[in-house]
Amino acid sequence: MNDMTSIDSPSVAKSGLLNLSRRGFIGASLGTLVLGVSVSGGRKAFAQATAPALAAGTNVNAYIEIRPDSSVLFRSAFIEGGQGIFTAMAQIVGEELDVDPARFVVECAPPGPDYLLIGNVRFTGGSMSVRMSYDRMRKLGASGRMMVMQAAAARLNVPLAELTTEPGRVIHAASSRSLTYGELAAEAASLPLPADAPLRAKADFRWIGKPVARLDMHDKSTGKTQYAIDLKVDGMLHAAVQHARHLGAEPLSIANEAQVRTMPGVHSVHTLPGAVAVVADSWWRARRAAESLQVEWSVPAAGTKNMMPADFSSEEHMAKLKAMSGDGIAAETVGDVAKAMAGAKTVVQATYDAPHLAHAQLEPPSALARFNSDGTLDLWLPNQAPEMFQAAAAKIAGIDAAKVNIHSPVLGGFFGRHFLYDSANPFPQAILLSKAVGRPVKLIWSREEEFLRDALRPMSAVHFRGGLDESGMPVALSAVSMGEGPAGRWFGRKPDTVDSTTVEGIAEKHYAIANRRVGQIHVDDPAIIGFWRSVGHSMNDFFYETFFDEMADAGKQDPYELRHRLLADNARLRTLLEAVADLSGGWKRGPFVAEDGTRRARGVAMASPFGSEVATIAEVSMNGSDLVVHDIWVAIDPGSVINPAIVEAQVNSAVAIGLSTALMEEVVYEHGVPRARNYDGYPILPPDRMPKVHVRIIESGAPLGGIGEPGVPGVPPAVVNALAVLTGKRVRSLPLSRTDLSGTI
Repeated sequence: MNDMTSIDSPSVAKSGLLNLSRRGFIGASLGTLVLGVSVSGGRKAFAQATAPALAAGTNVNAYIEIRPDSSVLFRSAFIEGGQGIFTAMAQIVGEELDVDPARFVVECAPPGPDYLLIGNVRFTGGSMSVRMSYDRMRKLGASGRMMVMQAAAARLNVPLAELTTEPGRVIHAASSRSLTYGELAAEAASLPLPADAPLRAKADFRWIGKPVARLDMHDKSTGKTQYAIDLKVDGMLHAAVQHARHLGAEPLSIANEAQVRTMPGVHSVHTLPGAVAVVADSWWRARRAAESLQVEWSVPAAGTKNMMPADFSSEEHMAKLKAMSGDGIAAETVGDVAKAMAGAKTVVQATYDAPHLAHAQLEPPSALARFNSDGTLDLWLPNQAPEMFQAAAAKIAGIDAAKVNIHSPVLGGFFGRHFLYDSANPFPQAILLSKAVGRPVKLIWSREEEFLRDALRPMSAVHFRGGLDESGMPVALSAVSMGEGPAGRWFGRKPDTVDSTTVEGIAEKHYAIANRRVGQIHVDDPAIIGFWRSVGHSMNDFFYETFFDEMADAGKQDPYELRHRLLADNARLRTLLEAVADLSGGWKRGPFVAEDGTRRARGVAMASPFGSEVATIAEVSMNGSDLVVHDIWVAIDPGSVINPAIVEAQVNSAVAIGLSTALMEEVVYEHGVPRARNYDGYPILPPDRMPKVHVRIIESGAPLGGIGEPGVPGVPPAVVNALAVLTGKRVRSLPLSRTDLSGTI
């Protein structure tokens, strides 16, 4: 894993001005972030005094608290950010516990070994939460039910085999007696984990597979949900920051510091690595003061970690990527591409590219830090990995990790924004400011500071070559990806190996093309890059699926029929492709005239992200020089489904973000600074450009796949493929707003 400089103990100047080196600020080594911390007192499930040492995901008492009224508090290992995790967990656990999910209250669990469910670590991402914990959550609920029944057997003095349950109650039919779960909770908590609690048969499911209403919808709709930016604690001060325009620069002096200190509500002024800050009695006053600071910034020395070159431009970097030559390091090799290409009747070549993207979530980054008299630190912050943030915060604060209490409120948007990116998170600043002023501090980044410091989706370009035989069928495909992936950036990259996030969506496609080679040429991305919704698939499926249509056109093949033919040996994907065609009323490429008189066309694309399979069709027309997307049909096969209503909602949201990136989103750097610092310069899809979305769920019975991200990747290629049919213009670069579409029809 990449080295992230460890934290030196911060020092606070007597004047109250905080002066720390960059070394003393930037987060902890990602290689040492997983810690074992027991669930603290007051947060025990049931009534048990001490939690047993059990494997992650099996300790009933760490997850489940049955209350006197038989409602259930469930501590989720995963964080809710709008994707429906809390409701899905209530359905899975409630099914086996035999408690109606509507009786659940779900919150994010604190750091601790019981919650390390993914490879002995814990994070919410990669559309893995449900699919990676499904079996263990079912067993957890079944164990809880068995413990309650065992307690009832002892209380009623009857054989366990004579007991059954109905939601929230244990029944002894022979004596017409029953006990509520709430009455039995304390006794159940003292029992050992059952060795082999039976699971329900799928045919008996009451809630799994049903469109159970989301548990969080009412509070979100009525404004009761508390996000990190809403939180308050006694004695709290507010803070705002002004970052250096160029990452790597440091504050040298503040010309008007004395005047700013006298502004209304200002408590103190601070320098931080790469930033200056103002602490005040309200955030608005802190922001106005921070923006007023007249700062002289240093010029970063050569070799400064994470330095953004002052002359960096997106245009020049993309030109560099596209100018790369060679085959790169092989990620996939099947057959003999060189031989097949040499013997091909037709060779098709094209280069595709996609820009940096911002996360642009509506909730701005924030953190609330409070040092306590017992030496502990409470930290409230949006995050996707509590244990990782706990370890990083401990190093920043100069205390043991066990003394850091991480609170993980629901997120106002996910998208990969809330991982531990070393310069894109405000929590280190909040910790240092709270330590400096001796009071709790809530720091919120303004929208301008967020756009300046966001961790971006990487920029990428791919060279394609396709070989066709005399009948127009693909016999060879070569793809070389140029750029850097977030997995290598944050989890380490060995020399002469491929970062999977740079080629996912290109390598290991299911089409029966006999000779294939996919490679990567690593090119450092000067920006701070991060994970973005559907990661490499978000651009790579656009590249591949659109080039696929280019090959189909060159071979005089219908792209839908060509896909169908090349999936002849893959029943799952062929069924899915047929399903999306049926959903759309039957495949027709066009151009054709719709009932309203508009000239339209359709495009199709397929994607295989995060264990799910997706087929997408888009229908478009032109209104002058503007592309209009009327309908998008999505067939998705996640193997099986926990909540079809959540699946449909997630597909709708994925279509929105996928279309937004296809039509208009891009981060443009000029002179080392992003051009856009707010939504006026970074437009996102407006409501009047959102198409109708039609969803069909296919349950093939394959292993459970993800839901939150798989709907994104198929949208851009389906739209661009439809555009090519309609206009005769093949677009190979996103977003479409960069392409002049006037006069194309």
